[in-house]
Formats: sequence, structure tokens, C-alpha cells
Amino acid sequence: MSQKQYTASSIQSLEGIEHVRLRPSMYIGDVGTRGLHHLVYEVVDNSIDEALAGYCDTIFVTIKEGNGIEVSDNGRGIPVDFHEKEQKSALEVVMTKIGAGGKFDKDSYKVSGGLHGVGVSCVNALSTSLIATVNRDGKVYQQKYSKGRALEDVEEIGTTEKRGTTVFFQPDGSIFNELVYNYDTLATRLRELAYLNKGIKITLTDERNLDENGSFFVENFYSEGGLKEFVEYIDGNRESIMEKVIFMEGERDDIPVEVAMRYNTSFNENLHSYVNNINTHEGGTHLAGFRRALTRTLKKYADDLGIPQKEKVEITGDDFREGLTAVISVKVMEPQFEGQTKTKLGNSEVSGAVDKIVGEMLTNFLEENPNEAKLIVQKVVLAAKARQAAKKAREMVQRKSPMGGSGLPGKLSDCSSKDPAESEIFLVEGDSAGGTAKQGRDRHFQAILPLRGKILNVEKSMLHKVYDNEEIKNIYTALGVSVGTEEDSKALNMNKLRYHKVVIMTDADIDGSHISTLILTFFFRYMKELIENGYIYIAQPPLYLLKKGNKKVYAYNEKEREEFTLDMSPDGKGVEVQRYKGLGEMNPEQLWETTLNPEHRILKQVTIDNAVEADNIFSMLMGDEVPPRREFIEKNAKYAKIDA
Repeated sequence: MSQKQYTASSIQSLEGIEHVRLRPSMYIGDVGTRGLHHLVYEVVDNSIDEALAGYCDTIFVTIKEGNGIEVSDNGRGIPVDFHEKEQKSALEVVMTKIGAGGKFDKDSYKVSGGLHGVGVSCVNALSTSLIATVNRDGKVYQQKYSKGRALEDVEEIGTTEKRGTTVFFQPDGSIFNELVYNYDTLATRLRELAYLNKGIKITLTDERNLDENGSFFVENFYSEGGLKEFVEYIDGNRESIMEKVIFMEGERDDIPVEVAMRYNTSFNENLHSYVNNINTHEGGTHLAGFRRALTRTLKKYADDLGIPQKEKVEITGDDFREGLTAVISVKVMEPQFEGQTKTKLGNSEVSGAVDKIVGEMLTNFLEENPNEAKLIVQKVVLAAKARQAAKKAREMVQRKSPMGGSGLPGKLSDCSSKDPAESEIFLVEGDSAGGTAKQGRDRHFQAILPLRGKILNVEKSMLHKVYDNEEIKNIYTALGVSVGTEEDSKALNMNKLRYHKVVIMTDADIDGSHISTLILTFFFRYMKELIENGYIYIAQPPLYLLKKGNKKVYAYNEKEREEFTLDMSPDGKGVEVQRYKGLGEMNPEQLWETTLNPEHRILKQVTIDNAVEADNIFSMLMGDEVPPRREFIEKNAKYAKIDA
């Protein structure tokens, strides 16, 4: 057998565009729904950059029939003149060369949201068709591309009084495993961009479906108040303790800083931070600077009034953030990102800039608004007292080591494996279903923890009530995680996490859905790290068992029941249909076969694509306001699933 020669000809040198098509996930995250939508954000980023530079105030995003996307702006228009180094039009350079663009020239763009992204050239590489149309200097120019390569030279096709760039692209079906754009996903991001960049009008049009009047669905996003209105939107389902939103804006060391904040009656800290319009889920130096300034300023104000002595309470940084909703937005010329998902800001100079601006402006606000200042201090004192009670409750949760046998909940049927990577735990509704699950599971890697009834609604509960709840204590100890530090009473220590799959398994009915939502709310508010690491799942037990003769099949929804019935019997006769009202109605073998067996089961992984929207949904579903909850349920009655 002859061996293939390993010579210079064996070495492949891929050009940028080829590499993008070969390894798309390296550039856009994945080739699923998230990556598909990321293409839109990359093109919109270019228009936002024009707006940040002061040349654009209107952006149109249109979902075309067939799920093509068109993004248009009234900016300066991408240059079309000849590029000496590349020996082709500047437009073609921008559209086909990785890392090409004006945002690397500090004279063209001071800051750029797109610096964190991969550029329109990657969008071009991953599209079967892309058409760039430029209105510039009174003329209209156009160039067409396919899979990242120009099909023709830039052509002058007319004259115009308009200016700006229009990009149409059709994602490549051979790259993406999903080609349908979700309107709500795009609307959420464009709304966010409108709040973060006040004064810019963004219009989203969906041409795939006509409304009842025969018109395309169109939504406009525009904010005059910017971050102030953003905080009002985020807090829409909460009761605020103060009418005013505190807004702080300034610039230090060429770093523009904007902060808006307000306190509400909830018991959760709700902070959202952005760098150049990028949501920094993992925080970073800008968030650290904000927290430091907030704690120092409010503590000084409370100390000057003698509040700790009068109330006989010790106040910590944690107390100043309970019930606080805040948005921090900074613009940085050369952002440095760290963290697992590259969404944690690392620039050390940003911390000091935010600290100084927030410290000075918050001090002024407190002095000029004594009534609001008093409300804030009262809220902080209440939080401090609740924290002390919570500390005692938390110590009860962690008195015994979760890793020791005696420290585990009595109802937990543990697995024999000690490897968290292969171990999974099912949180099961009720003792009956729990008993069936214990008999049906694989004892080597599957643990079962039955939960009694509906767990506490943490959205409306003080911290010590949460840690006092028996079912929640069982979840903490079973998972092996510890909670609370001096700096942050909710901080989660996952070093001893015992399972990398935490599966919520409830009945497929209204009560089951409610219990599932309560558990998800708990994880979102108190163990968000588990969701962020992809450890939380929802089991999908079947609704029906269909039998005819020796043939049987499980159906997980009404549509499947109808389809499988016709498959088994064209006239629908002779098919025996069993409706499962609950997990307890299945025998252990059926539960293993349908819901526990990794080879056949369906698990939905819970993810957080947009923290603001997830927070809104949980606040609305689990809060006190009935009208928005009713509206949400009516709108989503047919398709509703909580996958944050």
C-alpha cells in the first residue's frame, strides 16, 4: 500500500472567506438560530457605527419573503472609489476582505460596536446572495456577490439625492441548519439598540405575513430618553419606590459613560451593562466601578445621617443593590474582552471613569432630592435586616456538608457515579411520579429528587424566606452548591456541583407548567450561572400512547397524535389512544423509554439569549400585575414555552 506523500502541496492555505465558510462557528458562534440572527446584527452594527459617528439617524430592517434580510441606513454610504493597495473598489474590499473597514481608522470612527463582531464580509461569506447598494455623492452604485465573492465589478446604476447604504443578503442553507428568522428575537435586539442610542429611529418590517388589513407588520423603535426609558421599560412589571429615574452622564479619559437607575419593591438586583452596545453578560470593569461608587456614596450618605446606629444594623454593599434596576453603558475606543463568552470587559481604565462619574453625580442627586434619598435609605435598611435573617437561614442550608452522605436530602435517590460531567438529577413533581422515576432510572448516572407541590415563588419573596423554604433547601444541598459571600449574599459557588444536567420533570398540564415556571424562576434569580453554563433542562414527557395491534408509538403533542393516528390507520379506526394526565400514570418502563433514556428522550436546554427580555418575562409571569400576564398568555397560548 503506497503512502500519500506529505509535502508542501499537502499544506492548505485558506483565504479568509474560505475559512469563514469552513469554520463558521468560529466567527458567528454557531450555525443554528443564534448564528442566523447574528448575521443581521453584524450588518445593523455598521449602521449604528455611522450613527455613533454622527452621520446616521434612521435605519430600516426588513425581513423579506424567503427569509432574506435587507438593512438600509441614511449614513455616508460605504466608499466606492478605487483602493490602491487592494487594486479594487473600496466597497468590494469591505464586502470581501476579513478585517477590512473604516472602523479601524480612528479618524473615521471613534468607537465602534462592530469591533467586537466579525464584519459584513463574514455575512457575505455565509450568504448565497448579497447585494450592496450605495447612495453617495449623488449617484447610486451596486455590486452583487455570492458566498463572499464578487460576481461583477461595482456598477453605477443611477442618480439620487439620498445617501446611505443598503445591504440585502440571503443566508446559505448549506451552512445554517435553521433559515427562519424570528421576528421577536430581532425586535428585542433593535429595541435595545434604540434605547442605547437615543435619537436613532429603527424600523423593523416583516414582509412574510400580512396583517388583518393586508399590510406588512411594521414596528418602530425610537427613544428620546435613552437609558432612562430603558430602565422604565425593564421595570414595567415592578412597583417602583420612586418616581424619578436617576440618570448620570459624563466623560472621563475619553470614555463616555451613561448610567440610569431606579429602586423598586422587589428583592432582586437587576443590572445590565453594555460596552459599545454589546451586552456584557459577565460584567467587567465598568460594572465593578459602578458598584464601588454606589456602595461608597450611599454608605457615606447613610453614615452621615447616623442610620446604622439608629437602626442597629450593619449595612453592606449587597444591601445597596437589592431592588435596584440599573443600566450601565460605556463607549470604549479599544475594548478588551475576557471571560468564557468574551462578554466581560477587561479595560482597567474604565473602572475609574465609571466610579468617578457615578460617585459625583449620585452625591449631587442625593443632596438635591432628599425625599428620594430617604426612600432609598429606607429600602437599604430593610434589605440589611432581611440579609441578616437570610444569613441565619443560609447557614441552616449549609450546616452539613452536601458532599457527605448525611448532608443530602432524605428524599434524594442519588446516583452511584461521582463524576458531575456524566451525572444528572431530575427534579420531579410529587412523590408518586418520583417513585416511578426512581424505579425507571439508570441508577449509575441518574438521581431523582421529588419536590412536594409548588415551590416558593421567589419573585415575591424576601431572601430569608427563600433560604427557609424546605424544597429550595433540598435543591441547594442535593446540587452540592454553596451560596453567599461577604460581597454578595447570592453569589453561587459551583466548585462542588454534583450534576451537569439538572432536569425539571413535571406533568404535561397547567399545574405542571406552573411548577416548571416556578422552578425556572428560582434558577434564573438565584442560580443563573447554572443556566449560563447550559446545565438546566426541561424534560418533555409524551402526552399520548397510541396502540394498534402490536404497534405502539408515543405522541408528544396534538399534531403528532393526529399524524401518527393516520399513519397507523388511514381512516383513524382501530387506534387505541391513551392520554397521560401525569407522570405517575406511566409505569417505570414507559417513563424510562420516553423521558429518561438518553437515546430516545427529548430534553429542552434552557438558555438566556437576552437577559433583559428574560427578566421581563419572569417579572411579568410571577409578579403581581395581572393584565400583562393575561395578555402574554393569550398571545402565546398555543406556542407558549418558557425557554428564557
